[in-house]
Amino acid sequence: MNSSWERMLEDGMYMSDDEFLSNFRMDRACVMQLNSLIEDDEVFRRFSRNVGKQASILHVMVLLKFLGSYGIAAAMQKIGHMMGISKGLVNDYVMRTFDAILKHREQVIKWPSIEERRNISGRIRKEHGFVNCIGLIDGTLFPLAFAPTLNSEDYYTRKGDYAVKGLVICDDAARITWI
Repeated sequence: MNSSWERMLEDGMYMSDDEFLSNFRMDRACVMQLNSLIEDDEVFRRFSRNVGKQASILHVMVLLKFLGSYGIAAAMQKIGHMMGISKGLVNDYVMRTFDAILKHREQVIKWPSIEERRNISGRIRKEHGFVNCIGLIDGTLFPLAFAPTLNSEDYYTRKGDYAVKGLVICDDAARITWI
């Protein structure tokens, strides 16, 4: 019998596509693509002697649920319950998956070459009319669970909570080129 997290991966059977996207902030195909990038990483081989590659996909889903949650929804116990693991393992899964993903940052997040910039600019001009545009930029706030111990006033937002400011540039295909 499949566990609940395995049933979530099955197309629409246990969880609709919209529910999956809402819970994990990626569709199933993107989750599988991310997993294929990291599934052979040593952090999962050390961790999962018997479980094999299943362990990496569970790790990815726990990380995505954690990153897509805010406030009470981010509680380790709630995520652990949803994913069928103990609340104590949630942090381990998040850190382990970050470790595996960050090994690929140079390969995945990179500024486009001159030729790529020409192609991107041409597509954006054709589709949207912007001349010499090679990226779309947006700022966001990444909320913190609690105030930092050092210089907490630097992280205090106008909405009365604590966050880190982020700036992200994507190309016309929504690939992150700078963060």
